[in-house]
Amino acid sequence: MSTLLRDLNRPAPVVLAPTGMVPTRAMTPHVPLSPHEIARDVEAAYAIGVTSVHLHARDNQGAPTWDRDTYARIVGAVRERVPDIVINVSTSGRNWTEFEKRADVLALDGDLKPDLASLTLSSLNFMSGPSINAPETIRGLASMMRDRGIIPELEIFDLGMLNFAGVLQKEGLLAGPLVANLFFGNVAGLQPTLAEFGLAVERLPSSTIWSGAGLGDFQLTAQTLAVASGGGVRVGLEDGVYLDRARTSLATNTDLVERVHKLLNLSGRQAMTPAEFRAELTAV
Repeated sequence: MSTLLRDLNRPAPVVLAPTGMVPTRAMTPHVPLSPHEIARDVEAAYAIGVTSVHLHARDNQGAPTWDRDTYARIVGAVRERVPDIVINVSTSGRNWTEFEKRADVLALDGDLKPDLASLTLSSLNFMSGPSINAPETIRGLASMMRDRGIIPELEIFDLGMLNFAGVLQKEGLLAGPLVANLFFGNVAGLQPTLAEFGLAVERLPSSTIWSGAGLGDFQLTAQTLAVASGGGVRVGLEDGVYLDRARTSLATNTDLVERVHKLLNLSGRQAMTPAEFRAELTAV
């Protein structure tokens, strides 16, 4: 059996990114901001079929925050509604660069300890500004995740980040199972063309559990390529608030998850359950 046929026969990880740092209520009334709202959306998406949830925290005014206590309330609310879902928290450098702030969420413990945490592998520019990820910050976060038993979810926006993943592997900072999201459509990164998509997938370290994500108008394009290539998908209002490229219809998180399931059904694939994902992590 070819590698592609093998991968197409495997369940696809479906990563829900319900909130992010950018969407506001002025942009869409559907973005969940409070712990209750986020947990509600996660539960609804889980009923359709998602594997993991990528969480960002917002304060009482709806602004992004790194605060561990806010993350604790969100993680607690999600765990109460969906006990078995795989939880991934953000260590983004988009709004702040201080290591102490970005690493604060990694200190959550007990039932609140996340399964995964995001790790962006280089600095990059978005349309609205930069995300600063200095090499020493990346190494520090990776080291803390390793010591805390939290699996890094590699956020990869260009080919240089794939190269840096190999460097971190050689340094022993990325050990064991690798999980990655490939992002397409950012102004200063990979674009969802067949050539760039294929090259990015080919450059992934072997046995990486990966998902494809498209930003803005490219969400559906990247998801379609990922499903057809045997990968998983990342989906949610963090990556785009519209259901269509004409931007005439605002989406909900459940709308977007339902559309992913239509893609999976057309491809004869199923969404990976959280239990299957955990089994993959221990088998790699």
